[in-house]
Amino acid sequence: MLFGSEQELQDFCAGVIDVHGDKVTVLDADAVRSTWIDRVLHNAIFGEDEALRDRCRWLIRTTGQELGAILASIEELYRAKSQGAYRNVAVPAINIRGLTTDVARAVLRAMAAIDGGPVLFEIARSEIGYTFQRPAEYGTCIMAAAIKEGHVGPLFVQGDHFQVNAKKYAADPVAEVAVVKDLIREAIEAGFYNIDVDTSTLVDLSHDTLAEQQRLNYEVGAELTRYIRELEPAGVTVSVGGEIGEVGKKNSTVEELRAYADGLQAALGDVVGISKISVQSGTSHGGVPLPDGSVADVALDFDVLRDCGAAAMEYGMAGSVQHGASTLPDEAFNRFAECDAAEVHLATGFQNIQYDGGFLPDDLKAQIYAWIDENLAGERKEGQTDEQFHYKTRKKGYGAFKAQWWGLPDENRAGMAQQLEEKFLFLFEQMGLRGSRALLDHVKAVRVDVPAP
Repeated sequence: MLFGSEQELQDFCAGVIDVHGDKVTVLDADAVRSTWIDRVLHNAIFGEDEALRDRCRWLIRTTGQELGAILASIEELYRAKSQGAYRNVAVPAINIRGLTTDVARAVLRAMAAIDGGPVLFEIARSEIGYTFQRPAEYGTCIMAAAIKEGHVGPLFVQGDHFQVNAKKYAADPVAEVAVVKDLIREAIEAGFYNIDVDTSTLVDLSHDTLAEQQRLNYEVGAELTRYIRELEPAGVTVSVGGEIGEVGKKNSTVEELRAYADGLQAALGDVVGISKISVQSGTSHGGVPLPDGSVADVALDFDVLRDCGAAAMEYGMAGSVQHGASTLPDEAFNRFAECDAAEVHLATGFQNIQYDGGFLPDDLKAQIYAWIDENLAGERKEGQTDEQFHYKTRKKGYGAFKAQWWGLPDENRAGMAQQLEEKFLFLFEQMGLRGSRALLDHVKAVRVDVPAP
């Protein structure tokens, strides 16, 4: 499967695509979507020769855009929402930790089935680390899904929780901000034209006033937003998100939002600001596992989403963003559209389907759990059962067993994808996305071509 040389790659592309310098011409779209993409993607993920690997990633990105899937920013759509262009449609932002192309294909199929439109494919700073998916690889996997499914139109890839670590910031603020800036640059170069800047970790509730509590949040957030604006490709305005409430902590208030938004606007001056804002309304990432491994019920305050969202729109934003939603009960999901949430982030529930849906072989699951027991014992909290410990840490089994996940038999991968597609269909319907494809008319998808490596 791996190419042994540049010449072998060229020979494989012959008659399917034509490459001249930085330009790709598609000669046989059907062949691209069948045998060509599968082998080139395998090399883009697992290639041992870095130059050949990067060449394959560039070929996929450029070929996908040549076929009409354009890496894009959701900025214009969200600004349109702030002006009343639409209501009661919550855009899903889906974190994919493993089998990324399979999962993204299921997302695209589900959205097409209901004539739906906007969806974000995202990965967080922490996930990049433990899933072994740098931005260039993740973006390649999403584009490969678009190629396989014949997707035409904007393709939104997002950096989620590009987060400042509070302890590291306290020790060396310049160094910690530089790490996040490096990740931002890497992501934008990979076609991530949607980035959530998370400096909510710097909120200090010990201060007497809300403005002081939020000061570091908006000051560092402004610094990172300005940096993003400096890196934008011509014609692209990156959609930037902010955050006022750290997920799993105290619920947010409208007053906190105003303190942050006022401070951010003043710090940015004439620089284009954020288009959405994440708030805390009662969830936690991944949910709270009970001793038997099931997930505890959550008291989600939808009034926080509604009221903060309405206030955010006064500042030209699309509204509020909900994190940690995928493990909520099914009956909760129509509430996101009802309270006019702008965006809902979904992750662990799909991981649970991959692990527990019946298509992960028992022996591989046992290997992953044994690896967790041996390598992650230091993360085990006092009193945790095996079920709780494995539930909280098995996300790290994606990177360590990446080749095994991708090497699952076709029928196992297809079974997982089918289960996920059914779940996506349900969620998208509940979130108001049926018939929403026309909303993409608000998006000005600007094709950004990058030089061949």
